[in-house]
Amino acid sequence: MRMQTNTFPVYTYGELSDEAKSKVQSWWSADLDYDCIYEDAATIADLFGLDIRRTRKTLMNGGHRYDPTIYWSGFWSQGDGASFEGTYKYKKGALKAVKAYCGDAEVHRIVNGLQDVQRRHFYKLTARMGRGAGSNFYSHSNTMSVDVSHYDDEYRDIGDAEEEVTQLMRDFADWIYGQLEKEYDYQTSDEAVAEACEANGYEFYEDGSIA
Repeated sequence: MRMQTNTFPVYTYGELSDEAKSKVQSWWSADLDYDCIYEDAATIADLFGLDIRRTRKTLMNGGHRYDPTIYWSGFWSQGDGASFEGTYKYKKGALKAVKAYCGDAEVHRIVNGLQDVQRRHFYKLTARMGRGAGSNFYSHSNTMSVDVSHYDDEYRDIGDAEEEVTQLMRDFADWIYGQLEKEYDYQTSDEAVAEACEANGYEFYEDGSIA
């Protein structure tokens, strides 16, 4: 029996062809970390009275943590988007608190809209968000069910308030999706991937496979 040893050249990320870099980026994007986006969304939500339900997650070391229950898919199909589960009620000083924490104009618009509709109903509206029709196939905001009611009487006619609150909650889900997409674009950019590969000492074969 004869043993044969073959040698192959290895490359840094910056030395790869554009086609090979695309392969590395695809591999890289499959294991991205979005925890900072989930927690930021949950923090903002809490400031304006939205409690995003948390789901227990088992960690590789056997421990547990509780992550915000946010569903999403992205970023290439028409049905992509985000939704969440949770409950909402009025919170005094919400807009001021949100503005102090975050400078995003879209978030300010959503919170201001919720404050306006609450004011017209004496701050007694509550809402429950869950997975609705189509959620077995998609995760976008229109699949999210939103049940709006009056705190003192769940059967009271609240007129257009149900539609308004529903749309604002879906707008917040769309905002979360936008933040996820921005994070994806950043983490998969040529500059970010190159920096991470260099920091971790990764080397590759000519076709982009990790050496």
